[in-house]
Amino acid sequence: MNSAASADKTTKNPSELSLGWKVLMASLVGVAFGASPLPFNTIGFFIDPLQHEFGWSRTEISLGVTIYGMLAAFLAPVFGWLADRYGVRPVALASLAIFGVTFASFAIIPGQLWAFYLVWLMIGLFGIGSTPVTWSRAVNLWFFKQRGLALGITLVGTSISAMILPFLTTQFISEFGWRSSFALLSLLPLLIALPIGLLWFREPRPEERPEGIGSAAAGSLPGRTLGEAMREPRFWILWLSVAIVTLAYAGALVHLPSMLRARNFEPSSIATVLSVFGLSIFAGRIITGLLLDRFWAPLVTLPILCLPAFSCWLLMGDAPLSFQIAISAAFLMGFAAGAETDLVAYLAGRYFGMKSYGQIYGVQYMAFGLMAALSPTLYGWVRDTAGSYDPMLLAAAAMFVIGGSMLLLLGPYPDFGRATTAPSPSAK
Repeated sequence: MNSAASADKTTKNPSELSLGWKVLMASLVGVAFGASPLPFNTIGFFIDPLQHEFGWSRTEISLGVTIYGMLAAFLAPVFGWLADRYGVRPVALASLAIFGVTFASFAIIPGQLWAFYLVWLMIGLFGIGSTPVTWSRAVNLWFFKQRGLALGITLVGTSISAMILPFLTTQFISEFGWRSSFALLSLLPLLIALPIGLLWFREPRPEERPEGIGSAAAGSLPGRTLGEAMREPRFWILWLSVAIVTLAYAGALVHLPSMLRARNFEPSSIATVLSVFGLSIFAGRIITGLLLDRFWAPLVTLPILCLPAFSCWLLMGDAPLSFQIAISAAFLMGFAAGAETDLVAYLAGRYFGMKSYGQIYGVQYMAFGLMAALSPTLYGWVRDTAGSYDPMLLAAAAMFVIGGSMLLLLGPYPDFGRATTAPSPSAK
């Protein structure tokens, strides 16, 4: 009798994972092959071929990523608003499709910089909806008690990209040339992520939402509006922390192949190091996600975000670099990168609620996008002018420590569990 009652209770109250695993998997693949990780994990391998064929400098090539990142950063709140207003499914899937087609067009660019920059401009205009700005909104609505783990699993998509894309890109360029490689890489969003998203990706109906999200009966979502959130000091503390940490590590990721090549690493060894970077992002996201569900987030991430300062020290200098040291530097930096990106999506929901999550996370993502856009060009400029990456690596080490320490000022989480607001458009 008791066994039957227990089974009945389990049937009536399924776990968050049992309800939302399909959405979680679709979000993971969407993140993996969307406009956030795919360009950043591949463009470093195209710098030398583009420089050899067209004579462009590292700074000129890196500027393409900057154009994309700057535009995407300013449009992130717009796409967040679209997801809040019209539902996340059409925004994410349409953006993913357009991004895939646009990325493929690198294969046919002529030898003029304006054409190269035009493609980056188009990716910035339409690709931002295929980043965590959209995927994380759906995951936040399906999960509450296991939100840290769920977001960690979702954002593991970027580490999957970091693990497989270096090998794929290196192999494609070696076998088919750089032009065909762009076209082949575009098949990842178009033939893998998009079909899975069409099958499995959606927001929950009100009755499917877990406790703590809002009133299932009214279909309401609790939390701050964007204006309310922006009037709180912790909104800008989080924004500045994200900006500082991203400025430090985004350019390091893009230029890591060049750093290692200058230390006499072969392409296959560089791909291995970059894959370890991706593996460490995987570990950072899962471990951090589990800890976020149990402990106060800023205290969890402070020591993790200080780890890359040691990586910067390891990568400085001109002396021969051992393979083991390169692996260690990549692992520490990747572990922190995984924790930091996971943290932004988690804290946006915990500190400001889900009422205007898309817009709020979009503005927070703006900090990530702007600095991710500026950082590769800054690293390239320092290398071109100083003849070494060392001055930038020294500055980055300080930024990791400062950015991580700022999160201690955020304070305790607000309680939105009993709040009520207007119904979510996607729940209509």
